[in-house]
Amino acid sequence: MSTLTMRNAGSNSQSEASTPAPGPNPAQMPSLAKRVASRWQLYALIAPAVAYLVVFKFWPMYGAQIAFRNYNPFDGFGGSPWAGVRHFQRFFASPQFDTLLENTLGLAVTNLLIAFPVPIILALMLNQLREGRLRSIVQGILYSPTFISTVIVVGMLYILLSPRTGLVNNVIALFGGERILFMGSPEWFRPIFVGTTVWQESGFQMVIYLAALASIDPALHDAARVDGASTWQRIRHVDLPGIAPTIAVMFLLAVGNLMNISYEKALLMQTPLNLETSQIIQTYVYQSGLQQAQFSYSAAIGLFNSLLNLVLLLTFARIVSRLQRRGAW
Repeated sequence: MSTLTMRNAGSNSQSEASTPAPGPNPAQMPSLAKRVASRWQLYALIAPAVAYLVVFKFWPMYGAQIAFRNYNPFDGFGGSPWAGVRHFQRFFASPQFDTLLENTLGLAVTNLLIAFPVPIILALMLNQLREGRLRSIVQGILYSPTFISTVIVVGMLYILLSPRTGLVNNVIALFGGERILFMGSPEWFRPIFVGTTVWQESGFQMVIYLAALASIDPALHDAARVDGASTWQRIRHVDLPGIAPTIAVMFLLAVGNLMNISYEKALLMQTPLNLETSQIIQTYVYQSGLQQAQFSYSAAIGLFNSLLNLVLLLTFARIVSRLQRRGAW
């Protein structure tokens, strides 16, 4: 009888344990005002960032409707006559469409393929240096171009690449070569643009990867050394897998800005002689919108550029998500 009682008690305790605990009562949950009041410091901290996004990112989207109107500043956004997709059709049928799309995609993809891996390589190489004065000096030299403005960089290019007095052409002439009109040659526009981007922006992104490398457990490297792993093997099997999530995030951010090429540099480097390759969508929007006052037409081109960038971002985000599910890192 006692055994039966113990079995019943055990079954009752198991059923009680298997029964899920009741969740919180929605009526007892604090209201939004109470949650904000209890954590007002956090909300005050993010308030400036939210205000910035609303004022400078979301509210200007209201003006995107001028791409579908014949915008007139006197009539405003709502009073301007409706034009539908006429401005998009005009851009697609224009003789510049193929050239602009080819130049923009070619420059963006080239810039991504060359400029994206360089900070990773620099971070992996710099991470092999021991903590000391040499590492600080090298890191400072690589990071310092970040503080130079685009206008100054392009001004330096015109001075260094001048066909008469430029240092580069003087060195070429010293070795018996022929002077090159770099800033006026269409074939040189893309290499110069990408090269200066690598020089100017790699240092900042390198610091991000160095921070990711610093978070890797040193015990992994110690275990790899004990197993006889070489430096290259430790980089391949410890460092790269450790910073792979950071690489994925930075890659998505780079793809998100793929079509938003630095038009300031492209516009400053643009000359009548290299328009064949230097004319991209951003510079064309600037010229047609501000210089020629074709507001609706330029807005339609800019909206098309943003939609194309969104499609590329969603495509690559899906690819990265699949790689993560398959355990690529």
